[in-house]
Amino acid sequence: MAVNRHGVERIVSGGQTGVDRGALDAAIALGIPHGGWCPRGRGAEDGVIADKYQLQEHASRDYAERTRQNVIDSDGTLILYRERLQGGTLLTHRFAQQLNKPLLRMRLDRPVHYDRIALWLQTRSIRVLNIAGPRGSSHSGIAMLAFEVICKLFQSSEALPFSAEEK
Repeated sequence: MAVNRHGVERIVSGGQTGVDRGALDAAIALGIPHGGWCPRGRGAEDGVIADKYQLQEHASRDYAERTRQNVIDSDGTLILYRERLQGGTLLTHRFAQQLNKPLLRMRLDRPVHYDRIALWLQTRSIRVLNIAGPRGSSHSGIAMLAFEVICKLFQSSEALPFSAEEK
């Protein structure tokens, strides 16, 4: 199936396990340029982030600093999560609000409407898309779920059920 980027030219993320890696893996699989900021030393909860992820090291080892920089450098942020925002995912949400950046929250424990995400990407003219969400240790299977959602989003123009909270 052909890739429909919905205007997105690049996907960025912080490289943490979970949603970040799922999004980056989807970008790689789809041939969509990817990148973003990771902490100095390329640290993540599972060790050093692999070089296959084309991430820039931030001057700081603090996850919050790379999170903020990814929000700043993107045109909008898509947060993929289950149940409620917490930890770094909540911090990403707060940075997007503080910086007045387009933000779409999508719960992955409910049906997904890919057409609404695509419409948000197009109407907000999102070229550089930051994708964020919980780390793998706190949400089992969320990396694969994020991978599947991003792959379906960019491979499909079909209207499917969806639940999102949009800014």
